[in-house]
Amino acid sequence: MQDPNADTEWNDILRRKGILPPKEKTNPEEEQIVQQQQSVVKTYEDMALDELEENEDEFSEEDERAIEMYRQQRLAELKATQLKNVFGEVTEISGQEYIQQVNKAGKDIWVILHLYKQGIPLCTLINQHLGSLARKFPQTKFLKSISTTCIPNYPDRNLPTIFVYHEGDMRAQFIGPLVFGGMNLKIDELEWKLSESGAIETDLEETPKKQIEDKLMTSVRCTALTKKDSDSEEDY
Repeated sequence: MQDPNADTEWNDILRRKGILPPKEKTNPEEEQIVQQQQSVVKTYEDMALDELEENEDEFSEEDERAIEMYRQQRLAELKATQLKNVFGEVTEISGQEYIQQVNKAGKDIWVILHLYKQGIPLCTLINQHLGSLARKFPQTKFLKSISTTCIPNYPDRNLPTIFVYHEGDMRAQFIGPLVFGGMNLKIDELEWKLSESGAIETDLEETPKKQIEDKLMTSVRCTALTKKDSDSEEDY
C-alpha cells in the first residue's frame, strides 16, 4: 500500500483532485532538527563503546545525554552476556558443594549434573561428550560428581545418571545405560537429548536418531530389493 503522506507525483494529483487531504505543512527548521537527531542516533548506535568516546566532542549536550544512556545500556548488555558465558567446562563437585553449585546456581542458570564412576566406559564417554558441549554452550553450567560422593549408596546400575536443573528445580533426569543407548551414544544425540530438557539451545534441526533410523530403513529396503532381484533371477 502506498503511503498517503509520501511526496510523490501520484499523491500530488490525488490531493489536487481532493481525494487525499492536503499535506500538513512542517516547519523546515523543525524538520531539519529531527533529521539531525535521527542522524545522530543512527551514528552512535552503529558505534562501538570506544568509538563513542573518541567522537564525543562532536556531539551537543542533548546528544551526549542520549549517548550516555545508550552507553550504559550497551555496558549492561555486555555485562549480561559476560555473566552468561562464565562456564565453558565441566566442573567436578563433591557432595558438600551440591547445594551451592546446584540449588543456588543463580537466576536463570541451567545446570547439568553427571553422576558417574571411574571404570564405567559409558560414564567416561559421556564425560568426554559433556566436555565438548560445555565449550559449545558456555552459558550452561556443566558439573560432574562421583555418584556415591554426591549421593551415598547410589546404585551403580543407575549409572550413568544426568540430572538437569533450572534455578534449583529439577527439570529432567536420565538414569541408566539404556536411556543413553549404550556405547553407541553420539555427541549429537546427547546434545539433542539435553536440548529437549531446555538446558541448551541446539542448532540441530532434528533428532540424530531419526537420521540413523532413516539410514537403517534405506539399508533394509535395499537389502530386500536385492534379495527380490536375486530370487527373480533364480526363477529363470
